[in-house]
Parts: sequence; C-alpha cells; structure tokens
Amino acid sequence: MGIVAVLGVISPFPFYYWLWNWPQSWVHLCGKERDPSKVMAHVAHFLKLLQFFSLFSVSHFYWPPPFYFWPFFAFGQFLNFRVYQLLGEAGTYYGVRFGKTIPWVTEFPFGVIQDPQYVGSILSLLACLCWVPFQYILLWVLGYLFMIHVESKEDQSTRAKPLR
Repeated sequence: MGIVAVLGVISPFPFYYWLWNWPQSWVHLCGKERDPSKVMAHVAHFLKLLQFFSLFSVSHFYWPPPFYFWPFFAFGQFLNFRVYQLLGEAGTYYGVRFGKTIPWVTEFPFGVIQDPQYVGSILSLLACLCWVPFQYILLWVLGYLFMIHVESKEDQSTRAKPLR
C-alpha cells in the first residue's frame, strides 16, 4: 500500500510541471470551446482527491487532535480560500499561462507572504502530522516546494496564445 500511496501523493506534480512549462499544448488539447483554466481545475480536483485517498489509506485517526492542529489547519485554509477569493479560478489555475489577463493583487496575503497558496497548503498538511506518517507529508511538501521553484521562473515567451 505504501508505493500506491506515494504515487497518489506525487501524482499532481508532473501534471502541474507540464502545464507550467508547455501551456500551449494544454490549450490545444482543450480546444476552442473549453476554458483551459476550468478544465485544469477539474483535473486538479481529481488529482487532489487521489492525494487525499492516498493519505487516508496510510492514516491513523484519533480524537481530539493535538493543539497545534487547529491554528495550522485554520490559517492554512484561510490562506487557500483568500487566494481563491482574490484571484478566482483563472488566477488560481494558471490562467496567466493560458493567455488570460489576471489583475495584479496586492491585498493580504499577497505582498506579505510569498506563494500564499502553497504556504497555506503546507500548513494544512503539517497540521495532519498527528495522523499521517511523516514521510508522506514530507513528500507532499517537497512537491509543493518543487512547484514553488518551477513557478518562480516564468519565461513569458512560452505563454499560450488563445485559440481563435
């Protein structure tokens, strides 16, 4: 079960890497009639479910969780919801890489926390250390750190052109 759980935990990261580096191929795959950010969101949600099922398969739950769970999980989810609230679906799901114009946002947490969506997700994962073996949380966090690194370098010439 461990190898299956590992594969489930890392499953989204090659997809995100491909989309970030070759967005035009995704736009062509989606075609003219479908919004590439919306389709990416659907695929990302499916991959997130695989990640969650993978973690659940190796978890041992008990109640109540330790005290640190609540602030880590609450602040992590706050950051994730705030990023989505400010950027919307297109901003959260690589809209700028697919040729969309995303407004520049300077409201909290932007300008205060670099990559707040990943920081929020990492905090939420760390909150679950009481239930999930460390190596699976570490692997998922390393995936987020990898994506922070990948997304820190954008070649604007590789942005996708919308299909007409």
